Amino acid sequence: MTAQVEARAESVEPSRGARRLLDRAGRVRELGVGLVLVLVVAGTAVANPRFVQPQSLRDLLINASIIALLTVGQTIVVVTRNVDLSVGSVLGLSAFITASIVAEHPGIPVVGALLLGVALGLVCGMVNGLVVSLGQVPSLVVTLGTLYVFRGLDFALAHGTQVNAADLPPSLLGLGSGRVLGVPYLVLITLVVVLAAAFYLRSYRSGRELYAMGSHPEAAMLAGIPVQRRVFTAFAVSGAVAGLAGGLWMARYGTVDAAAGTGLELQVVAAVVVGGVAIFGGSGSVLGAALGALLLSTITSCLIVLGVPAFWQQAITGALLLAAITVDRIVSLRLAAALRPDRRKADHDA
Repeated sequence: MTAQVEARAESVEPSRGARRLLDRAGRVRELGVGLVLVLVVAGTAVANPRFVQPQSLRDLLINASIIALLTVGQTIVVVTRNVDLSVGSVLGLSAFITASIVAEHPGIPVVGALLLGVALGLVCGMVNGLVVSLGQVPSLVVTLGTLYVFRGLDFALAHGTQVNAADLPPSLLGLGSGRVLGVPYLVLITLVVVLAAAFYLRSYRSGRELYAMGSHPEAAMLAGIPVQRRVFTAFAVSGAVAGLAGGLWMARYGTVDAAAGTGLELQVVAAVVVGGVAIFGGSGSVLGAALGALLLSTITSCLIVLGVPAFWQQAITGALLLAAITVDRIVSLRLAAALRPDRRKADHDA
C-alpha cells in the first residue's frame, strides 16, 4: 500500500523533462516582465532624464517593496488554485494594532514590533485557512468576507482616531527611511523574503506539492498529499507576510489609521498575474510576482512623470492584467499539450 501511494505521488510530480519545460516557460515569463520593465524605464528616461537618478530609482523600489512583499504570500496561495483577497485588510489591521501598542509602549524593539505584526497577520491567515480547508468553502468567498470583517474590526478599534509618526519611536521610523550601502531597508527585507520563499518552493518537497495541488487537486489528494494541511499553511503564510507588510507600512508612513492598505488586494492580485503566476494554479514563481509588482509600480510612476491622467493609469493596469491572463491561458494550453505524452507514460507505468 505504501509503495502504491509513493508511486502515485511520483506520478503527480512532473518528470525531469516536464519539469525542465515548466522551468523554461517560467523563465521566459520572468524575462518578458523584466524586458518590459527595462523598456518602460528607458522610454521614460528619454522623456525625463531625472527619472533614472539614484534617488528616483530608490523611490521606485521603496514604493514597490510592500506590494512585492504581499505578492509572496499571494503567490503561495494562488499556486494552490486559491486566492486571498483579505491581504489589504490584514495589513491595515496589523499596522494599526501594532502602531497603537508601540505608541503606548515605546520601549518595544523594532524586531519585536515587526514580530507582533507577523503574529497578528498569522492569526488572520489561520482564520482564512481554517474556513477554506476544513469548511471546504471557496477561497474567493471566504477571503472576500474576511476582507470586510478585518476592515470592520480595524475601524471599530480605531474609532476614527489615528496613530501619528510623533507617537512612534525614532528607531522604528528609521527602518522605513534608512538604508545600507544606498539600498533602503524595506527593499532588503522584501528581497530576503522573496528569495527565501523562492528557495522553499523550488527546493522542498512540501513546496513542490503546492504546485501539484494547483495542477491537479484530485490527483494530489489520491497521491497522499495532505491537501487540507497545505492549504491551511498557505493561507497562514499569506497572513503572516501581510502582517509583516503591516509593520513595514507603519515604519514607512508613520501615520496609521483604519484605512491603511485599502485596495491593495487588487494591486497584489494584478501583480501576481502580470508576473506570470497562473490564476488557475499550478505554475508561476515568487520572483516573477515580485517583478510584476515592480513593473506595475514603475508604470504608475512613469505615467505620473509623463503627466498622463489617472484614468489612463488604471486603464493601462487593467489592460496589462487582461493581457497577462490571456497569455497565461495560451501558454497553459500549449504546455498541457506538450506534457500530455509524458502524463500518458506516467499513467502507463503506474
